[in-house]
Amino acid sequence: MEPLGNDGAAEQIILRWDATASEDARVRMIFDGDRQEINRYLQAVDQIQRSMDSTTLSDDDQSTNVNNAIQIAMARLEDEFRNILITNSTPIETESVTDSISSTRLTTRTNSSRSESPENDDCTNRGEDDAVSRDGSSSFPERTERSATFSSCRSMTSIREQDLIPSESVADLRCIAERMFTAGYSRECVQVYGSVRKSVVDGSFKKLGVEKLSIGDIQRLEWEALNTKIGRWIRAAKVCIRVLFASEKKLCKQIFEDLGTAADDACFMETVKGPAIQLFNFVEAISISRRSPEKLFKILDLHDSLLDLLPDIDDVFDSKPAESIRTQATEILSRLAEAARGMLSEFEGAVLREPSRVPVPGGTIHPLTRYVMNYISLISDYKLTLGELIVSKPTTGSRYSDDSTTPDMDFTDHEGQPPLALHLIWIIAILQFNLEGKSKHYKDNSLAHLFIMNNVHYIVQKIKGSSELREMIGDNYLRTLTRIFRQAATNHQRATWVGVLRCLRDEGLHSTKTFSTAGVSKSSLRERFKSFNAIFDEVHRTQSLWLIPDEQLREELRISILETLIPAYRSFLGRYRNHIESGRHPENYIKYSVEDLETAVLDLFEGYAASQHSRRRSQ
Repeated sequence: MEPLGNDGAAEQIILRWDATASEDARVRMIFDGDRQEINRYLQAVDQIQRSMDSTTLSDDDQSTNVNNAIQIAMARLEDEFRNILITNSTPIETESVTDSISSTRLTTRTNSSRSESPENDDCTNRGEDDAVSRDGSSSFPERTERSATFSSCRSMTSIREQDLIPSESVADLRCIAERMFTAGYSRECVQVYGSVRKSVVDGSFKKLGVEKLSIGDIQRLEWEALNTKIGRWIRAAKVCIRVLFASEKKLCKQIFEDLGTAADDACFMETVKGPAIQLFNFVEAISISRRSPEKLFKILDLHDSLLDLLPDIDDVFDSKPAESIRTQATEILSRLAEAARGMLSEFEGAVLREPSRVPVPGGTIHPLTRYVMNYISLISDYKLTLGELIVSKPTTGSRYSDDSTTPDMDFTDHEGQPPLALHLIWIIAILQFNLEGKSKHYKDNSLAHLFIMNNVHYIVQKIKGSSELREMIGDNYLRTLTRIFRQAATNHQRATWVGVLRCLRDEGLHSTKTFSTAGVSKSSLRERFKSFNAIFDEVHRTQSLWLIPDEQLREELRISILETLIPAYRSFLGRYRNHIESGRHPENYIKYSVEDLETAVLDLFEGYAASQHSRRRSQ
């Protein structure tokens, strides 16, 4: 391209594109037209700028003309700058980006073999499990330091910069910015850039579902609504940090790098500071909100997501003007960690104080037991995260304390286990303590023992059903729990069947001291059979309504009962049947054959009244 020749020619080119003096200049944009025309205009601006910088201006009129020309040129370039930005200001296609990022598996800190909610309860085939899920949607029953190992949850893809504006347009924006900065119009250039790009970022925010909510708004939301927004925030934050903000930073560097003192960093913060603060204010509000146990797993999801993003936040917001964003993210991570610790403590207290006093019908598994065991199963899923956050042992009762509202617990048998494992053992201990208290509300001691057996057996099965949980709890404590439910089963049998078996003894049946069958008192024998029938009928009537939900445990207890009862009854019947059958109306006294008795025992613990036709009456 030929040189312009003199300042007059350069001024003429600039004045021809003065939008205030020409209708054609007002409706046309230089950078929408011919490339040669663009280059001539930029060359004219450069020549006028050189004239301003030189000391050869001969008179005031010439100086005024040059100053007027540069002002007109800067106004024009500002309009051109704005037009290029607006023309290329399309929000990011967040849907495809979100799908792409979401489909990238993290090196997870939770057990990926589990679903988003606890497994279906295979410890029972009756009733529905009062499961707590990761989203914390189930309420408590009966009462409605960056990590040194952050790489364990770091995405394998991390930052994904996109070209927000075509390269030719970026080059044009850079040409304009260079000239505006040289002429002293950097503030105007940055303001135009910030105003246009802010609206684009806001549009992308809206498409990602990031709402403008105050901290007060967030803290007033119902948990169900907030839970949904947390999931949306986790997905949106990945896109914002790794794509949206990273791409905006790249664009700023392409246009403004080396044009002034950290001009690109200033421009970047001008564009994204508001959205970034809005993004982090959401999770900050949650981190300082009221702590409740059902929020724990979403708090941990937020913690892991933010921990995963923290290296990328450091990369994207690495400048001095962005220091406040980095600091805020780090402080929020610390508050989330503290909130998680507090929520675990709240959960322990809630289990201990759970106040329901109405006995569950039939001595079956209490909703509290189901809730707590599903809750700690999820805790074991988050063992990597919580293992780093929980660094102190639980505060337990002392065997030397007079406090009867807290169980005694000595962790000397669990030396070497990490603090999180001790907290899980403590939660089970206080659950068992609470269940012992609830068992006292049963009027029948036998049913109280059955209740303890059912619930502790459920605890054992839940631990055995999770390799992670079993590893954390340890076999020593598992054996302790197994002894407890087996002892409860023994206590139940004693409380139930001692009275029944007493009827099958020989004492009190003989009219002489020889204990031979010849000296049997028939009246005493008839009374003994009547007592046996009455006591057994009552046991059968009541304990058929009781429930042992675990089929294997139910069969084991029935077999144990039969092994004690049947030999004793068979022997008693063999010794004394003839004395009854030789008298009048023997059927009034011998109601059961051995087979009838076996059939009747098999009616027990089904949870519903046994049919009178389910057993054969002896003939």
